[in-house]
Amino acid sequence: MKELDLALKTAIFAARLAGGIQRDYTGKNFDVSSKKTRTDLVTEVDIKCEEAIIAAIKEVFPDHGALAEEKGEYAAASGNRRWIIDPLDGTVNFAHGFPMYCSSVAMEADGAVVVGAVYDPVRDEMFHASLGGGAWLNDKPIHVSTTPQLADSLLATGFPYTIRTEVLNNLTQFSAFAMRAQAIRRPGAAALDLCYVASGRLDGFWEFHLKPWDMAAGALIVAEAGGMVSSDLGGSFSVYKPAVVASNRLIHQQMIDTLEEAGRE
Repeated sequence: MKELDLALKTAIFAARLAGGIQRDYTGKNFDVSSKKTRTDLVTEVDIKCEEAIIAAIKEVFPDHGALAEEKGEYAAASGNRRWIIDPLDGTVNFAHGFPMYCSSVAMEADGAVVVGAVYDPVRDEMFHASLGGGAWLNDKPIHVSTTPQLADSLLATGFPYTIRTEVLNNLTQFSAFAMRAQAIRRPGAAALDLCYVASGRLDGFWEFHLKPWDMAAGALIVAEAGGMVSSDLGGSFSVYKPAVVASNRLIHQQMIDTLEEAGRE
């Protein structure tokens, strides 16, 4: 089996494994604590999911490195392969029993994300993609929407955990889009927001202050579904830049223009 195919298979398996842990803990008591702010939570489920994902990857690719939300980074023993892992995206949702969360697993090769899998255990939906292989939902191909105008678009966004102290807290930008788009949603799991753009459920998504594990798998899935992913200023996208704009391509420039106008305000 080719490395890319094996990596995608591993990403799907690991993401689904973490989703199973999330499902097992749903409705049960579990430990919850805060990180740097009261709104930035971590649960014992996050830790268990991350440990399961890393163990599954090491079983197949023992020499690969990883960048994971809870445990941090460990270097590759050889080669230039790194896994980017969000064991439980939407931790606040999960802690409150709000059914919008997922696991996200991606592999980076030579600086480019080449496979990604995002699993929603609530709906049993597996979004996945490999570079040049298209985007899929439960093994059926998906594509971005064909909505041509921002005024007719359904968008999603999120707010930083530091919203009370951050200058760029997205409130001005949210107001600008609220006056221009058909509607905006704030589901609370960036990886799923990106996958919803890829599958045409959303027409666009933007957010600031994200981490690589929030975006890596989802951004690849959007691109492979025919969408566009850029920085908030329309420049090249990188998972190591904290801002992202993702769209069906048709409304992308309209989103960038709105962000630029809001920034001037």
